Amino acid sequence: MNTTTDRSQVQALLDTWVKGFTTKDVATVVSTYAEDIVAFDAIKQLQFKGREAYRVHWEDCMKMCPGLPTYENRELQLHVAGDLALAYYLCHCGGTDEQGNAQGCWMRVTQGFRKLDGRWAIIHEHFSFPIDMESGKAISDAQP
Repeated sequence: MNTTTDRSQVQALLDTWVKGFTTKDVATVVSTYAEDIVAFDAIKQLQFKGREAYRVHWEDCMKMCPGLPTYENRELQLHVAGDLALAYYLCHCGGTDEQGNAQGCWMRVTQGFRKLDGRWAIIHEHFSFPIDMESGKAISDAQP
């Protein structure tokens, strides 16, 4: 087992995910997931089980932004041990509205990876916002 090689492969998978996201290429985004992914996204339903269910969700998400999405991550922590890896970071996810105005917010991301048949895949993904406990609303203007 070569941790440096595995770490590079996981980073390349993350880069592929970001490229797919920022070009609205749902097929590329979905190609990074394991067939049995379980995802907790910040919008819509409580959880998504399976690549197909999450693909439908990503197609819906891409329709919500008329322009190309933007994505920036900060404070990436990536840990690799054997056939498992974990990444967590802050991301600024955004795009433009119908008038061409930039919009977006900072979120928290955790992604779990497993090496399956010699290939790394995302087996769990979690996007979240902090919430204001008094109002019950997401804090979308939080800054790192």
